[in-house]
Amino acid sequence: MQDLKIALIGATGKAGTYILKALLAQNYRVKALVRNPEKLQINHSALEIVTGDVNDAEAVHHFIKDCDIVVSALGMGQPASEKTIFTQSAANILTAMKAFGLKRYIVLTGINVDTPFDEKDAKTKFATQWMYENYPVSTANRQKEYEMLSESKLDWTLIRLPLIMQTDEQTAIGTSLLNCDGDQINAANIAEFIIEELGEGKFVKQAPLIWNSMLK
Repeated sequence: MQDLKIALIGATGKAGTYILKALLAQNYRVKALVRNPEKLQINHSALEIVTGDVNDAEAVHHFIKDCDIVVSALGMGQPASEKTIFTQSAANILTAMKAFGLKRYIVLTGINVDTPFDEKDAKTKFATQWMYENYPVSTANRQKEYEMLSESKLDWTLIRLPLIMQTDEQTAIGTSLLNCDGDQINAANIAEFIIEELGEGKFVKQAPLIWNSMLK
């Protein structure tokens, strides 16, 4: 597996920096697309940094070339991206992946995304409602991204996350396709989950919710 080259989007974000470190530690080759390369304070022989924007279809096409798998930890970013960044980026990525015959796409999103299989409890439903009330455009845009993936022929996995804690500490990880039973997820746990999913492909064409579990 380590011969694979990963196209990583969002490498300077809350989770992306931890995912990048984990991929490099596992001897994956990584090609990272970043808007501001000065934010990426990592030098590694297996890391290739490309300056560009996911809203630029030509840049995304050039970026994904020669890669095997695409991983997106895209967030709103600083400064904030357009509120429709998630569908815009997904459209460009899906088009480029189809052009190069790539199939595997792993994406991070929030617990506010719903699937037809959910059995969300009142607490998780409230969190979703809160996001729609306070960030209606970007929240709806993330939902549309899920629909785009569902309709695609890719081997996608959409990982739904609660509040991200930026820490290297790792705990057990709770996982469900129905509901989120935790309030937080450590960034290092997200990275670990992605490494496992790259190897096992347990959640292909699914949208698991993950969280920090106190169980060991």
